[in-house]
Amino acid sequence: MFDIESELKKLPSKPGVYIMHDKNDKIIYVGKAISLRNRVRQYFRKNNKTERIKRMVSLIDHFEYIVVDNEAEALILECNLIKKHRPKFNVLLKDDKTYPYIKVDKTTNYPNVYITRRLINDGSKYYGPYANPGAAKEMLDFIKQKYKIRQCKRLKERTRPCLNYHINRCLAPCMGNVDKKEYQKQIDEIEDLLEGKTNKIIKQLEEEMEQASKDFKFEKAAEIRDRIQAITRVSTKQKVSNISENTIDVIGIAKSELEVCIEIFFVRGSKMIGREHYFYHELGDMEDKEILSGFVKQYYMNNPNIPRKIMLREEIEDRKTIEEWLSAELGKKVELQSPKKGGKLRFVEMAEKNAKVTLENKEKDKSEILMELKEVLNFDKLPRKIETYDISNISGEFMVAAMCVMKDGMIKKNLSRRFKIKTVYGQDDPKCMEEVITRRLKHSIENPSGGFGELPDAIFADGGITQIRATQNAIKKYNLNIPVFGMVKNDKHQTRALMNDKREELEISENLKNLITRFQDTVHDTAITYHRKLRDKQITRSELDEIQGIGEVKKKALLKQFGSVEKIRKATIEELTQVKGITEKLAKEISKQLKK
Repeated sequence: MFDIESELKKLPSKPGVYIMHDKNDKIIYVGKAISLRNRVRQYFRKNNKTERIKRMVSLIDHFEYIVVDNEAEALILECNLIKKHRPKFNVLLKDDKTYPYIKVDKTTNYPNVYITRRLINDGSKYYGPYANPGAAKEMLDFIKQKYKIRQCKRLKERTRPCLNYHINRCLAPCMGNVDKKEYQKQIDEIEDLLEGKTNKIIKQLEEEMEQASKDFKFEKAAEIRDRIQAITRVSTKQKVSNISENTIDVIGIAKSELEVCIEIFFVRGSKMIGREHYFYHELGDMEDKEILSGFVKQYYMNNPNIPRKIMLREEIEDRKTIEEWLSAELGKKVELQSPKKGGKLRFVEMAEKNAKVTLENKEKDKSEILMELKEVLNFDKLPRKIETYDISNISGEFMVAAMCVMKDGMIKKNLSRRFKIKTVYGQDDPKCMEEVITRRLKHSIENPSGGFGELPDAIFADGGITQIRATQNAIKKYNLNIPVFGMVKNDKHQTRALMNDKREELEISENLKNLITRFQDTVHDTAITYHRKLRDKQITRSELDEIQGIGEVKKKALLKQFGSVEKIRKATIEELTQVKGITEKLAKEISKQLKK
């Protein structure tokens, strides 16, 4: 048995990473330390701890640690473990929100330029992110129109060039019609454009235009003139900052009782080219520098778009270690700055102001929804957590159910759960609903800190009074007081109202109708997707699955060779052994089993 006090005495005074587990062996926190002994002991001593840390410590059942050579190694290992395990009490950067980048693909001699949402360390260059996807497309369209670079996804030799060559949109590197240096000159100019170095481009082009005029190449001079005018128009659309450096990320933070918002401005070539924002829940009692430290480490982990400077309001934890790590990743010096005056401070304040506005707008929307729900449902408190369920089957076959959660007015797909029906045989949706909700409630009663979390404030039944009654039957088994409401649909399968257990329809606003319709659609999609998965899995089963020694690989090989089980049944032993992995002994067993 793990004894925390005795294990604390064994901790070494060396740098490393510590990993906290709960009683189910689930990792709930990962941290790094210069001295493992000093850092880990702090959690179990009577000192001033935030409510969040108190909750975490109360759940710690045991811990482990990994000793490393220095603090930089500890930082990288900490980031990797957080990304892999996503512990409940760490600052977690969500991966589900991605903005487009413009990528200059450096993996080929004749680079292509295109939009992507995936950042890969393949030596290519990424520009952005573009908070407005339309702006990224507009910039790419401009590049494709003004530069004669290839537009095909894969470069391969051709016997004749494509249409883009004939309409003067490509130099046809696939035909070897352009020198690599001449092609690269265009790419260099595109990169300068994407980095905001338009003055440099325009100066070079003006010199080329003047020389073309002197050489009486007026058509070329006119072409260069048009490009200069187009670049000037594009550059004026970008917001100019008063920061002179070329590559800076400016990070602002805003906090409320429920959430934290972090806003990043991307400054390239003295121009702000885009921004991103991220939301975090239940971090209100953490210090800003701790939240920002966690964010910076996760955001720039394996990110090929590292800037030369990162500006924040205050100096964060591990600043020097993070600078060393990012400098090593970029191959150039990276600084984390906390400006105290001047234009740089004003830019940080601007990021913070935008974070505050973004957070206020989001909370306003959520607050209005929650207040309306409270009023419509006649609750004394805000309905913070609402659950809904749906049953999916075909004539009583492959019966499954899904649960979806709405928390603080937002649908949380990551809290969805799926069930196989265990006790109901035949098509009886109300009985299935009763079974599933009974099982769900039991989870939270027996293990409040488990995967289902706390009990809901209300349950929305997907249907009318019959489903309401089935849900109430499950709730009564545990003497709980959880109100149930039906979601009533119109003839277009959209929510038109909520219904109480007295069959009274409750009028709701258009915004709430739209939200509940999405809630219904989400649980329905989750249920039917699970149902199809089980059904398709069963359909792909065959008599071959019952034969010992035949796994998925050999089954696919046999079906690929013969086309069907019937043809395999008719095959000779010699023909069966022609299939890779099928020995004579196994061939005889296949023949014997299929001819029973």
